[in-house]
Amino acid sequence: MTKIPHPDSSNFTVNCAVITVSDTRTSETDRSGNLMKELLLNAGHAVAAYAILKDEPTQIQEQMLSLGNRPDLQALIFNGGTGIAPRDTTYDAIELLLEKTLPGFGELFRWLSYQEIGSRAIASRAVAGVYKKKLVFSLPGSTNAVKLAVEKLILPELVHLVTQLGSTSPGH
Repeated sequence: MTKIPHPDSSNFTVNCAVITVSDTRTSETDRSGNLMKELLLNAGHAVAAYAILKDEPTQIQEQMLSLGNRPDLQALIFNGGTGIAPRDTTYDAIELLLEKTLPGFGELFRWLSYQEIGSRAIASRAVAGVYKKKLVFSLPGSTNAVKLAVEKLILPELVHLVTQLGSTSPGH
């Protein structure tokens, strides 16, 4: 099957926020966040915001509220805190704020993950949706999960989904 590129994808820059949720990572040790930034930049998009937050629901929601009010952003991409451990609260915090969900994202992510890691993929609560006319993606914190989600799901559809939301970008 041949991928049909979005007609405007070569000259449309999506302004993204990259947020790592971790109790232990720093900007120097944030391999997943740094990989996400690199993949977005290499694809011609912009990283207009970057943060590392503790896995605390209030901090996550406050960050989402703040970024949701920024007119220069079209996509918010979180990594970390999507499992089922007691400290994994990203899914719970984000899901409450989503105005619309994209169930296919989590379904496809888990299907692709299953092909790589087997049945452990059922523990992922990766989710995507819309908040204040912005795309929101929440991925597991592992570097392999970030690479898989960004390369196979987010980058191929980012421009198309942003366009569907009616968002515009300075790079367009």
